[in-house]
Amino acid sequence: MRSTTGTAIRLFPAAVGLAVVLTGCTAPAESDPVRPGSSSSATTAPTSAPTFDPNASAEEAMAVFDTVNTVTLATDADANGRAFIDGLAEAGFDKATMELTADETTIGNAADSIQFSVRWGESCLIGQNGSAVGGYHSTLAPVLGSGRCLIGSTRPIDW
Repeated sequence: MRSTTGTAIRLFPAAVGLAVVLTGCTAPAESDPVRPGSSSSATTAPTSAPTFDPNASAEEAMAVFDTVNTVTLATDADANGRAFIDGLAEAGFDKATMELTADETTIGNAADSIQFSVRWGESCLIGQNGSAVGGYHSTLAPVLGSGRCLIGSTRPIDW
């Protein structure tokens, strides 16, 4: 007799991933704002997609940030750092306020995850994506004492 338990266990992560991708193309509902230090995967479906507003609060900008990034991933599940930056810039975010980690390790292997950010006033909209972290995650955090959003080495955004 062949057991289906092993097959079900192997298929469960794929099913959850598909569900996240299918529902992850929207931003958090306004009744569930992202708070500093919290994590969001942008999986709650609001009645309409948020739009970019340069005068928005950090929480409102975070909703747009998450929407843009989930659309980027829906378009290309293996999106690299440039794809995230280009999507955010196309949405209206200023590249001069962005930071991005490398897509590859120092020995040329694909990075297990990448981080990217947008400085928004005294806040940072921070996204992370990769297999090592279980997909896309984001957080809203205060600007670091250095004036930056990400710790460690970042790559130039010169395109």
